[in-house]
Amino acid sequence: MKNKNLPNGTRDELGVQAEAKEVVENQLFQSFRRRGFRKLTTPVLEYQDVFKPLNQNHYRPYQLLDDQGETLVLRPDLTLPVARVMSTTGIELPVKWYYGGDVFRLKKQLSGSYNQLTQAGVEIVGYGGMKADWECLTVALSGCHELNIQSVVVELSQATFVDTVMAQLPLPSPTKVTLKTALYAKDLSRYNHLWAPLKGSEYAPFLSEWPWLFGNFDDILALVNTLPKAPRITKLVDQLTATRSFIAQQFPRVDTTLDLSVPSPQAYYTGMTFRGFTASSADYLFSGGRYDDLLTNFQKVPVAAVGVAFDIDALVQRQPLRKPDAPVLIYFENDQWPQAEQLLAGLPNATLCLVDNQAAAEALAASSGSQLIDLTKSR
Repeated sequence: MKNKNLPNGTRDELGVQAEAKEVVENQLFQSFRRRGFRKLTTPVLEYQDVFKPLNQNHYRPYQLLDDQGETLVLRPDLTLPVARVMSTTGIELPVKWYYGGDVFRLKKQLSGSYNQLTQAGVEIVGYGGMKADWECLTVALSGCHELNIQSVVVELSQATFVDTVMAQLPLPSPTKVTLKTALYAKDLSRYNHLWAPLKGSEYAPFLSEWPWLFGNFDDILALVNTLPKAPRITKLVDQLTATRSFIAQQFPRVDTTLDLSVPSPQAYYTGMTFRGFTASSADYLFSGGRYDDLLTNFQKVPVAAVGVAFDIDALVQRQPLRKPDAPVLIYFENDQWPQAEQLLAGLPNATLCLVDNQAAAEALAASSGSQLIDLTKSR
């Protein structure tokens, strides 16, 4: 074997770290099942076409060819495989799924980020109302609470807000396209130049502040309310406001912020999106939202869908690593195996000592800091 090193961006996990991840995953899975979600497992390998709707700038996949020359990828996402399952199996709607597993995304070299990430989440397919969005938020915030993660901040956004406002502006279509690009890139010089024809108009108070339209919920809504009244904008704002009230009622210790100046996380998002953070890190704990075009990419039939995914690695980082109890070694002769098994079943953190003599058992206990129980002495 010439190369025993791991591929860039991957890692081995062992001992306390691996066990901590297993505990977090199992706790989330139990929470999902309590709320009536059913397990869905998809393969790590999928055809490349499954992930065409993804923004390839953020989700560059590992690629390989099968024996027929078709391009396969290691899944960079766990949502679109759900869409593939729903479009090819004829499962009756509505459904609630939960999942878990690793995803693989090529990151820039020397970025300090792993290419292998572990996620767990839920997908709710077939429910078009706000109740489904709120259940996803409840799953996310309840999961953080059960894992004893404090000071969670939920950032709400709206995938169609920017386009809805752009549609109202009395500017030529090419200018709107360029203005949106400048807004997302925070290219302030170009942005200010493009909206300059509307200075002095009723849109000016909003447009002058739009690139900074993130942060305090009430401050942002006050600025949005300076826009001329439009039913589509009012509907979006009402949904966000109702969601903020829902979070405040159900999770009073959770802060809610708003960001209405960013692009949709993915092109298939069609409604409210959300992310959860803590003050101690910029990495998100969970991310999700509504994507009613989830199945359109596969079967040309719009189906309501909303989901949320946890970043398991980020959750584990916020868990105290429990110092393991002192291990217990049970040494025995071959004919004492039943007695050793009975003792093993009643002792926490015990393991069978499989060496062949007492001296080796004592040496192993000393080197590993273990308590030794020697059944041979009871003879």
